[in-house]
Amino acid sequence: MSKVFVLPGGKTRDQQCSGPNSLLSKQQTGLQRLLQKAVLHRYRHILGLWQPDIGPYGGLLNVVVDGLFIIGWMYLPPHDPHVDDPMRFKPLFRIHLMERKSATVECMYGHKGPHNGHIQIVKKDEFSTKCNQTDHHRMSGGRQEEFRTWLREEWGRTLEDIFHEHMQELILMKFIYTSQYDNCLTYRRIYLPPSNADDLLKPGLFKGTYGSHGLEIVMLSFHGKKAKGTKITGDPNIPAGQQTVEIDLAHPIQLPDIENLCNFNELSRIVLEVQEQVRREQQEEEEGQDEEEGGSRQGDSQQVEQPVQRDDAGAEGTEAAGVAAAQESALTSQPFVLPVGVISRNEDYPRTCRMCFYGTGLIAGHGFTSPERTPGIFILFDDDRFGFIWLELKSFSLYSRIKVSFQNAEAPSREAFDEMLKNIQSMTT
Repeated sequence: MSKVFVLPGGKTRDQQCSGPNSLLSKQQTGLQRLLQKAVLHRYRHILGLWQPDIGPYGGLLNVVVDGLFIIGWMYLPPHDPHVDDPMRFKPLFRIHLMERKSATVECMYGHKGPHNGHIQIVKKDEFSTKCNQTDHHRMSGGRQEEFRTWLREEWGRTLEDIFHEHMQELILMKFIYTSQYDNCLTYRRIYLPPSNADDLLKPGLFKGTYGSHGLEIVMLSFHGKKAKGTKITGDPNIPAGQQTVEIDLAHPIQLPDIENLCNFNELSRIVLEVQEQVRREQQEEEEGQDEEEGGSRQGDSQQVEQPVQRDDAGAEGTEAAGVAAAQESALTSQPFVLPVGVISRNEDYPRTCRMCFYGTGLIAGHGFTSPERTPGIFILFDDDRFGFIWLELKSFSLYSRIKVSFQNAEAPSREAFDEMLKNIQSMTT
């Protein structure tokens, strides 16, 4: 079955469900296959998913074998606020697989067709690209024409269509910043998150709404009693690589009836009560650890450890009971509506949900200044959509799964995935 993936500029292209992948022609000769195999072996380390180093903005690059080429496709979210629309993609570079001597690398950036480029494999999980003919990126109408073209591709509209002054400033800032990287980029490998049978939903990549910043790509992963949303693309406030939301799976939240749910103060009261409960539990856990360490120093560890073990077992039992109750309630969907006063970029959000959990969201000033985690509520709508209400911002983000089967993107181990998350976060800390 084929899907139509929307390209920048309104173009379309039929692709198999695996994304920009096509089969090699059956007419290839044995010599052609040998040449292709040799070039592919040389560049095999760049196949898979990558995050470009574009300051706070990041990105998602998928490198695949596509016909007679290796092609690097940059994936872009759909135009704001249409979070359920399919991803868009555009080619950034390609490598010819049929060269007898050295493989030809071409830059695909701009609107004048393929031109000379270069790829340097720095190490196994890092490579860089360079354009040798940047004049192909320029337009006859100068920077103004380039900006208007970029705006149509990036946002699907003109500057005159955007009335919000702050949003205009953010868009212009992104254009100026990202256009500095049109001749040279460094990419670092990223992995898809590993999954377990007992995960709340299948982990993976999602598109999410982020107010005036538009749609961004977030990776949802599970870590024991926590779930984390890590930005693959970002913005000047919360850059790519940072953990945008954290969900506490040990603390489900029971929503009030639909009449009281419309009252923001009532929902806020419920969430803040859970926040206080979490704070007390963390404090008790820290005090228990201090007592255990003190007892060990006095050579009386056995007497101290027993009550701590009973407390942990009791806590785990309470958490397990809470999660079980939430999962049981998920069997029957419950009505959902955003409280009055909560801002949403997309009014077409689901009106029923399965379950909710306490969580925290990361907010910061421009330039990632004064970052802090603030309380919120995670709402699971279905297998492919979830939401998050940011209490302090009175804002709602809707997330929708990216339904693309990426190849060569599995982490070799859980440890490798966790290390990857640390690495991309440290780049913007």
